[in-house]
Amino acid sequence: MNTIYTIDLMNTVYTIDLTLKPTTFDLWHVCLAGTVALLLLILIVLLISRAMCKKKPAIQQAVQIPEPVVKVVEKIVEVEKIVHAPTPEPVVLKEATPDAALQLLGLLQKEARFIDFIKEDITAYSDADIGVAARVVHEGCNKAVNEHFSLAPIRSEQEGSKITLPDGFDASAVRLTGNIVGAAPFTGTLVHKGWQVTNIRLPKLTQGHNAAIIAAAEVEL
Repeated sequence: MNTIYTIDLMNTVYTIDLTLKPTTFDLWHVCLAGTVALLLLILIVLLISRAMCKKKPAIQQAVQIPEPVVKVVEKIVEVEKIVHAPTPEPVVLKEATPDAALQLLGLLQKEARFIDFIKEDITAYSDADIGVAARVVHEGCNKAVNEHFSLAPIRSEQEGSKITLPDGFDASAVRLTGNIVGAAPFTGTLVHKGWQVTNIRLPKLTQGHNAAIIAAAEVEL
């Protein structure tokens, strides 16, 4: 391979030997080397940028979500915005007014001297005397209850018969006893029919009446 070239430039002959190595490195060579390095760096950056631009649509196409799926997701988001979980209702405890209970005690005392009977010390009395007094109290209490209340049994079946309680039965109306295992339906023996009040007819109290006075004190003149 020829490494020596002769150039005739404007009647001047120049001989170039490619095998010779430069022994000096002046400013001109520094500028030339820097320009070559800068151009090489720009070329590398352009090539990388072009490669990235070609890959970007392919990546976007690869991760693109199908339109039906997008619509379903949008509907789910809309439903979640509209439908909210219902807030649990606060438990409201009703405070029972004592007037009705006091009124009932007053009626039992009036008709059967109920308070006198239960507050009496009966240890000194014989069973026969207690039985006579209990009969009077029983008749008076029965009269007061029948006059002011309507009562009805909760269950219509005969006591001692087999009944089946379905799922969702009213636990406040039927009380389970014995060996309670598993969940409803339950089959058992009716021990007591139960009672429920269907109507109340308590007399109205006048304004200023003190219901706490069950029985007024009696003074004979």
